Amino acid sequence: MATPRPEIHAFPDSLVFARKLGAALGWAVERAEVHHFPDGESRIRVRATPGAPAIVVRSLHDPNAKLIEVLLTADALRRAGAASLTLVAPYLAYMRQDRVFAPGEPISQRVVGALLGGAFERVLTVEAHLHRVRALGEVFPCRAESLPAAPALARWLTERSQGALLLGPDEESEPWLRSLAEAVGLPFRVGRKTRSGDADVSVELPALPAGPTRAVLVDDIASTGATLAAAVRPLRAAGFGVVEALVVHAIFAPGALERLRSAGITRVTSTDTIPHPSNQIGVAPLLAEALAARPS
Repeated sequence: MATPRPEIHAFPDSLVFARKLGAALGWAVERAEVHHFPDGESRIRVRATPGAPAIVVRSLHDPNAKLIEVLLTADALRRAGAASLTLVAPYLAYMRQDRVFAPGEPISQRVVGALLGGAFERVLTVEAHLHRVRALGEVFPCRAESLPAAPALARWLTERSQGALLLGPDEESEPWLRSLAEAVGLPFRVGRKTRSGDADVSVELPALPAGPTRAVLVDDIASTGATLAAAVRPLRAAGFGVVEALVVHAIFAPGALERLRSAGITRVTSTDTIPHPSNQIGVAPLLAEALAARPS
C-alpha cells in the first residue's frame, strides 16, 4: 500500500503562509481548530490521514501561548496516526538566550529546543538567531535545520539594489552578510554596535567605499528598530542620500517603524516569516525545497 502524501496542518495565524507552502509542494493544507477556554487553556483538534507524514506550520513570534498549542498539536497528530511530525516555524523564538548572562537566568534556548525536539522528528526554520551556537542540531534532540535567507534576499537585491552598499549593523551579521554580498556582487561593510538598553544603541561605522550613494542596512531581526536607526545617522553624514532597510524577521514592536522613518530610512522591506506590512520577500520556496528533498 502506498504511503499517503504528506499533509500540512496550520493554525489560523499561519494559514496564509501554509497555503503558499502547500501550493509549492502540491500538498493538502488542513486548518487546526483552536478553542480557548475561559481560563486561557487551549483545546486543539486536527483532521489527519492515518499514516501520512504531518507538517505543522506556525511562526513563533509572540511565542508563549503558541508553543503550548504547537506541543498539543503534535500530541493530537500522533494520536491521529501521523507517520512522522515536522515543525516548520519560519521564525523560531527563544534562540537568543544561549547562555546564562546573569545569575539566576535560564538557558531558554535549551529549554525550548528540548520541548520541540522531543515532540517532533524534524524542525525547520529560517535564519535562526544563533550566536555562540553554530547549528540548531546542537540544541534540538531531533533533526533541526536553519535555512539561510540569503537566496531569497539575493533575488530581491539583484532586481532592485544594483550600485548600493550593503551594511551590517554589528559583527554578528558579518558571516551571512558576506555571503549575501558575494551572491549579488555588491560591496559591504560591517559596523560596531554598542547596546546600553533595548532601545539605547549606537553604531560606529568603518571606512566606507567611495562611489555608492545608496545604502541598504541588512539585519536578521528588527524589533525596536533602534539598531537600524542608529546606523542611519553616520551614513547620512558620510553622504548617502538614500538609506533602506532589509530585514529577515520583522518583529517591529509598536513605534519601531516610526523610529526608522524619523531616522531617515526611506524604505523597509522584510521577508514573510512574520506577517507585517513590510513583507515583500517570500521564503516559502526555500522551505518547500527543503521539504521536497526530505518530506519527513
